[in-house]
Amino acid sequence: MSLRPNTPHAVGDAGTLEALAHVLRSLDRVVVAFSGGADSALLAKVATDTLGRERVLCATAQSASLAPEELEDTKTLASEWGLRHVTPRTSELDNPDYVRNDLDRCFHCKSELMAVLGPLAAAESATVVLGVNLDDLGEHRPGQAAAAEQGARFPLVEAGFTKALVRRHSEALGLRTFDKPAAACLASRLPHGTSVTSSRLEQIARAESGLRSLGFAQLRVRHHDQSARIEVPLEDLVAVVERREAVVETLKAAGYRYVTLDLEGFRSGNLALAALQREAGAAGT
Repeated sequence: MSLRPNTPHAVGDAGTLEALAHVLRSLDRVVVAFSGGADSALLAKVATDTLGRERVLCATAQSASLAPEELEDTKTLASEWGLRHVTPRTSELDNPDYVRNDLDRCFHCKSELMAVLGPLAAAESATVVLGVNLDDLGEHRPGQAAAAEQGARFPLVEAGFTKALVRRHSEALGLRTFDKPAAACLASRLPHGTSVTSSRLEQIARAESGLRSLGFAQLRVRHHDQSARIEVPLEDLVAVVERREAVVETLKAAGYRYVTLDLEGFRSGNLALAALQREAGAAGT
């Protein structure tokens, strides 16, 4: 199934708020998968402003792979913006195909999300919409395929929005999420082949929350058994070293025995990329 823009709906200048509003009006009623990140936040706000609160339901999945502070922030945003908001629970950890954590983990995650959001959308006579932008389409995102196969739509893609445009329009609208760092699910910190468990996700959440309390906003704690590999933007490497004792104390308090700093810096999705490269290498031998 193609995830490219559905051009009949994206009229006017692509990448404008009017183009996004036009796509949303064509859908009439929507259930927004609302993670609280920049993409889904803009989608939720524009959808509510365009269609009205009674035609937009924002749903944040209470998942073991969602950091607790991210869930709380969605509730705060919903209150600030007057969004109609629910927080249904998902049960992807009950699925052995998800727990196995192979390259299709995100497919099983989004399948579970759609299994939960689908009935909500049916009750609302609505369409499930996700905050996927054009820049996401070139990455390995099996979850997008799972959602699309089950009828989800991607209004930001259809309206021609890149990540930069999402941030630009969010700032113009005064949304505090305009510069919010990307926050992939906690399971993305586990190397593929390392099973996803609630205890590992909780450990990662504690570690990352602790580092954020030290002032590091953009970060990942990659989980390697007893070792934590910290990724921060290159400009923050010196700060991590300067605060070495506090960083080590924080990570050990979260349960790690060894603490390492990745000198290549923050790289979103690098565990998936490494797994894909290994798979390609094995196929070529």
